[in-house]
Amino acid sequence: MLRTHPKSRIALSTALLLSLAACGGGGGGSSGFLPAGTTAGTSTGTTGGGGSGTTAAAKLNGIAATGAAFAGAKVTVVDQRGVTVCTTETDAKGAYECTLPADTKAPLVVTAARDDLTLYSTTASATGGNVNVTPLTTIIVSRLSPDGNPASLAGAIATRPDTVTDSTVKQQVAELVAALKPLLTLLGDAVDPISGAFTADGSGHDRLLDSIAVSVRPDGAGANIEITVKAVPTTEDAAPVSISFRSDATLPALPQSVATATLAPAGASLAVASLFDRLTQCFALPLSKRVTAANDTTAVTGGPDEVIATECRTLFVNDNPASYLSNGSKVGRNGSNQGAFAGLFRPGATGLKYDRGEQQFFRSNGDQVLSYRSTDSTGAVQNQTIVARDVGGTLKLIGNQYNYSVSVSPTVQDRDFVSAPAFNYLSVSYDVTIPKQNNGNSSPIDHVVVKAPNGVSYTYKPGAGNANLQLEKVDGTGSATTTLLRLAAGFRDAARSGSPQAIEPGAYFLAPQLSDEQLRQLPEQGAFTVDFTFADGSTASQTHRMITRVPTIAEARLVKFADLTPQLREEIKGIAPAQALVFDAPSASEPSLIDFSADGDLDGWTVPQGAVAPVALTAFGSSLNGVAFEDRVDFVSSTRKAKIYCSQESLADDHCAQLVANGPWLYNTGTKVNLFQLSGTSAQQVLYLKGFSTKIPAP
Repeated sequence: MLRTHPKSRIALSTALLLSLAACGGGGGGSSGFLPAGTTAGTSTGTTGGGGSGTTAAAKLNGIAATGAAFAGAKVTVVDQRGVTVCTTETDAKGAYECTLPADTKAPLVVTAARDDLTLYSTTASATGGNVNVTPLTTIIVSRLSPDGNPASLAGAIATRPDTVTDSTVKQQVAELVAALKPLLTLLGDAVDPISGAFTADGSGHDRLLDSIAVSVRPDGAGANIEITVKAVPTTEDAAPVSISFRSDATLPALPQSVATATLAPAGASLAVASLFDRLTQCFALPLSKRVTAANDTTAVTGGPDEVIATECRTLFVNDNPASYLSNGSKVGRNGSNQGAFAGLFRPGATGLKYDRGEQQFFRSNGDQVLSYRSTDSTGAVQNQTIVARDVGGTLKLIGNQYNYSVSVSPTVQDRDFVSAPAFNYLSVSYDVTIPKQNNGNSSPIDHVVVKAPNGVSYTYKPGAGNANLQLEKVDGTGSATTTLLRLAAGFRDAARSGSPQAIEPGAYFLAPQLSDEQLRQLPEQGAFTVDFTFADGSTASQTHRMITRVPTIAEARLVKFADLTPQLREEIKGIAPAQALVFDAPSASEPSLIDFSADGDLDGWTVPQGAVAPVALTAFGSSLNGVAFEDRVDFVSSTRKAKIYCSQESLADDHCAQLVANGPWLYNTGTKVNLFQLSGTSAQQVLYLKGFSTKIPAP
């Protein structure tokens, strides 16, 4: 329920779903190879309808990998009839094995799904053998699929089984190999991406897949595909070597401009896995063994010198946590729980597990940006990145060595006007988050100029009531009161003309907006230059590279977002006349806070299969005197309801009030909230926002 005063309650609910394709792993050999230690999976076939080309107890096996082994993924095999003939799970090495029912009818489509990522493969035979599932095989499936969407191929073969034949598969494999020939030759890789045997250990074919990033983005009419080489760039903002093409177009060849020494070394995926295993071992220690602490139950403050465990200190360059610096944070924890690796100093972080590490790109000095997943003792999951350095074949943590905090994320936003669905729209943005911060002389930021990958610059400045710098409008008319640089937008109803900008004049939209073709031309791994100017006249510059580009609007239309439950949608419609939730005077018996849950303290949102779970809820609104605010609560990924307490930004911020001195901050009389937004981040650091607005836009 959304609590505004003791007798007026309203419930809200929402959910977030996202999907994303990614990059892959491999090794060498011949068809039918099954790595030692592979165990048979569970086969769940449905009998009926005879099949051609079948063999009793045929074994289907292979490796699912995304550079590292795609461990713990659900593997599903669907035959020509649309029958799921096998389900199993990959082991720690990414290996799987299925026993096919005797009546299995070829061709087959194989998927490996884990979290928000699904990989695809296919075979024209039901007699078993090796079928790998990687981003490269996903490209092949995309090109075989009539609409370019890999997820559509299983349905297509039901009426067009000739879509997948031995001939069509071999043709697609040959074209992909030809496009990658410069890199294959460089690495000495001659493995068939579908039927060739390999091990996800960073050698052979796997080194090739450790050396590339792959994106496959369906847009309804086809798919936009890009293969990017993960090589050390000459400068921090240098464009990577890549090829991009449509799923139904001729594949261009990779340029022959990459040197072996600039690629990931042999065994790279194992080195990444080792780093995160060592992180897990550090956090497995009790608090008093990790840092200087009197006991294992009370959090402490301190810096790098208080880290005492060898297992923890050796994680860092020079075996010294003092070498680590990232976005202005050093290893430590202060009284506000701030600092890099602050969890080292908290008992609640004991048992924290790190896994699913993957090298995403190199920096110009050879340092590596890695993505990973962390899971705490409650099951809460976060997807984050970190910078590591290769020290004699062992990865050590170093951070980005920047003094100032900056975050740049490609963003997809789904805006839902609950009482006026005809105005619902999608937008794609860069989310440039720069907190208010001072330089070493305690001088605050005056302004920041951010140059995007296409060379266009934008200015961000501090604003009252906001913890982060706000984007200045290009026309010079002031702040857009947002961190989002909206590049393009389109109504959910594709038949609706006009721009969403007209219905939200307070939001910032690039003018003119970028077309889908212009968005498609934006590079993967695009780099932003961020130039700081402080009040004392001093300056600083940093470069921040994204893992992936923003999607096009057509691509965004295929992203699935969850909806409010019918009950909650009706409840929020009930406040349509006011077009906002308005707080009455704070009450001691029932404090004025935001309780984002269904009536009866039920879950406030759901997370569908394949979704990245939201990890934050933000409320947007204004005080009685018109001061804008945004209050946020972070929570674990397993959370399905949350409460937001009022957070005062400054003395001039009047949307909060206290009933008693030093008491909790509550929402003040007349404070309005008109937008609630759930946010979640994928492993590739794509930010997905699902917002529910109480407003009714003017026609």
